[in-house]
Amino acid sequence: MVNIRLLDGVQALVFDTYGTVVDWRGGVLEVARGLRGAQGVAVDWDTRPILQLINTGQMPWMTMEAVHRHALGPSLARFGMAGLTDGEIDQLVTARWRLRPWPDAVPGLTRLKARYVISPLSNASFVGMVKLAKFAGLPWDCVITAENARFYKPHPDVYRTAVSLLGLRPEQVLMVAAHNYDLRAAQDQGLLTAFVPRPTEHGPGQTTDLTPEGQWTIVAADFVDLAAQLAP
Repeated sequence: MVNIRLLDGVQALVFDTYGTVVDWRGGVLEVARGLRGAQGVAVDWDTRPILQLINTGQMPWMTMEAVHRHALGPSLARFGMAGLTDGEIDQLVTARWRLRPWPDAVPGLTRLKARYVISPLSNASFVGMVKLAKFAGLPWDCVITAENARFYKPHPDVYRTAVSLLGLRPEQVLMVAAHNYDLRAAQDQGLLTAFVPRPTEHGPGQTTDLTPEGQWTIVAADFVDLAAQLAP
């Protein structure tokens, strides 16, 4: 049941994007399968250690493209693919600029845009989000990413920066994500929250983020359902 009183003051919705709005895994797999010798590389090379080092000041700020390039090197070596050219690595690194939206994403966003300001709040770079919006037809009102804060989610400054740039109070902003950790971090900063599961984000054997794991403001089946609950 939607808490209407909580939602009365909402003016903007911010969205996690990779996995929540677009199918990152399918897009990266498609690029990898087209590269010489890269078909077997794991598509989800682990960026978490690098992001943590940046968030704690142990590494300087770098965009997500640079982070992926750093993380991709060990992954390619592990799979015996260290011979990829710079151009081929660039294709893998920028694959997230060209991802398909989930079928409900654009219809739901378009309906929500009629009532609210909508923006990504992604760990992507600014240019990466702009290029993805053009490719996937995402109807954002503006683009906010981790690059604006110079920290990565779930660092508190990412959510605080989004609220500040929108000129709103935290309770006037609703964070939408398919990832419980993201919603938990947003909730800690006073934002309202909406959980939209993407049960095939990591492939058919996904075991994480299948159900809400917190007291989120809204739980919706998809973006069309979210729009129906928020903008009937």
